Amino acid sequence: MSSNKHPVLDTASVATSYTHVSDVPNPVVNPIPSGGEGESAIPEDKVEEKVENKEEDWEHDPINPRNWSSGKKWTATAIVSFYTFVTPLASSMMAPGLPDLAIKYDITNPTIIALTLSIFLLSFAIGPLFLAPLSEMYGRVWVLHIGNIVFLAFNLGCALSPTSGAFIAFRFLSGFAGSAPIACGGGCIGDLFSERDRASAMALYSLGPLIGPAVGPIAGGFIAQYIGIQYVFYIIVGLCGVASAVAIPFLKETYAPVIRLRRMNNDPEKLAQAPAVVLQHGGKWKYMWINLSRPAILLTRSFICFILSLYMALMYGIYYLMFATFPTLFSGVYGFSVGISGLAYIGLGLGFVLATAFGAKISDQVYLHLADKNGGKGKPEMRIPSLIFGSFFVPIGLFWYGWSAQARIHWIMPIIGTGFFGFGLMTTFLPIQLYLVDTFTYAASALAAASVFRSMLGFAFPLFGTQMYDALGNGGGNSLLAGLAIVIGIPFPVWIYYAGERIRSNSSLARS
Repeated sequence: MSSNKHPVLDTASVATSYTHVSDVPNPVVNPIPSGGEGESAIPEDKVEEKVENKEEDWEHDPINPRNWSSGKKWTATAIVSFYTFVTPLASSMMAPGLPDLAIKYDITNPTIIALTLSIFLLSFAIGPLFLAPLSEMYGRVWVLHIGNIVFLAFNLGCALSPTSGAFIAFRFLSGFAGSAPIACGGGCIGDLFSERDRASAMALYSLGPLIGPAVGPIAGGFIAQYIGIQYVFYIIVGLCGVASAVAIPFLKETYAPVIRLRRMNNDPEKLAQAPAVVLQHGGKWKYMWINLSRPAILLTRSFICFILSLYMALMYGIYYLMFATFPTLFSGVYGFSVGISGLAYIGLGLGFVLATAFGAKISDQVYLHLADKNGGKGKPEMRIPSLIFGSFFVPIGLFWYGWSAQARIHWIMPIIGTGFFGFGLMTTFLPIQLYLVDTFTYAASALAAASVFRSMLGFAFPLFGTQMYDALGNGGGNSLLAGLAIVIGIPFPVWIYYAGERIRSNSSLARS
C-alpha cells in the first residue's frame, strides 16, 4: 500500500475541507511595466492578489465557522454529538432482549439471532461511503437532518415488523440512514476547531459512538423485560424526534466551501475570485464519483490510514462481540434476568466516561507540550503518544474479563475487566480520529474510511463469537483477541510516531 500520489485524487485536490488556496490559471497577456512600489500592475499578478486577498478576508470573516463564538461552536458540537449518540444507541439497545426477539419471531438459529443485532452495522459501514462525499458536496447539515428523519422512519418499521425478514430488512436500512453522523460529524468538528483546540470537542463527539452502545442495553434490558422489545424502537423514534426538533433550527452549516458558494449566490464576478470553491463544486457527477471512491483510495493507498483503521476495527469488533455474548454469559452463568443483564454494560460505560474526562485532557496536554517544544508548531504525530498509552489498557481489560468469566468468579470481576477495555478503547479512538482529521485533506472521507472498516468488523465478529467461545472458552477466546490487539496496537503506533511525517510528505492524500 503505497503512499505515492494517486492521479484520481490529484484531480480532486482543488480544495481542502477548510481554506486551501489553489493556483489560478494565468491569462496570456503582455506585462505592463510598473513605475514604483505598491500593488502589482501585471494583470496576472493582480488576479492572484485578488484571490489571495479573498482568502485572507475569509480567514477573518465572522461567517467562517472557525471564527464563530465559543458558545456557537459548542452548541453545534453538542448537537452533532447528540445525533452521533442516538444512532449507535439504536445499534445495541435491543441486545439484552435478543432472547425475547427470538421468541417473538420464532428464531432458533444462533447466527440469525446475532444477525438481527449486527446487520445494522453492515449498512452502517456502507452508508459513510455515500454520505461523507455528499456532505462535502452539499454541506454537512442537511445530510445530518435528512439522515435522522429517515432513520426515525426505519426504526418505526422495526417496531412494527410482522416477520423476522422484515425486521432484518428495516434494521439494515436504519443502519444506512443512521450512519450520517458518523460520516460527517468528525468533519464538522474539524470545520469548527483548529488542531490545537480540537481534542476536547472530538472527545465529546467520539463519546457518542462508544457510550451510546453501552448505555443502550442498560435501558433496553428493562424496556424489553417489562413493556416489550418493540418499545425499544419506539424510544429510539422519540429520541430522533427530539434531535430533529433541536437541530433543524439551531445547527448551522459548518463546511466552509459550501458556505462561501452559497454566499456568492452564483455571482459571476465573485465566483471568478474564488476558483477553488467553484472547481470543487463543478461537474457534480464526476465529483460525486471521485468522492465516493476517496474512502476506498484512502484505505488502499495510505498505509497509515489502513493500519489505524484496522486497529479501530479490531476494537470495535470486540466491542460488539461483547454485546452479542453478554446475555449468554450474565444470564446463563450468573443468573441475571433480562433487565438486570443490561446493567452488565455499566463497566464499559464507566470506562468510556473516565477516558473522556481524563483522556481528552491528557491528549491536549501532550499535544501542546510537544508543539511548544517544536516552536509552537503542532504535527499529527503528536497525537500518537496518547494512542500508545491507551493501547496498553485494551489487552489488560480483555485478559481480565476473559479469565475471570472463565473461572466464574464474582460477577463484578468481568465487569471491571470490561471497564479497563472501555477505557482503553476510548483512549485510543480519540487520538486515532484526531490524527486522521489532522493528517488528511478530506477529513470526512478519512473518518468514513475508518468507519467503514470498523463497522464491517462490528458486523462480522458477533456472527462467530458463540462458536469461538465454545471452542476456546471465555479465557482462551479473549486471550486470542488480546494478542491481536497487542500485535497491531503497540508496535505500529510507535512506528507511525517516528516515520509518519516522512510518509505524509510523500502523499497527495495528506495536507501539505
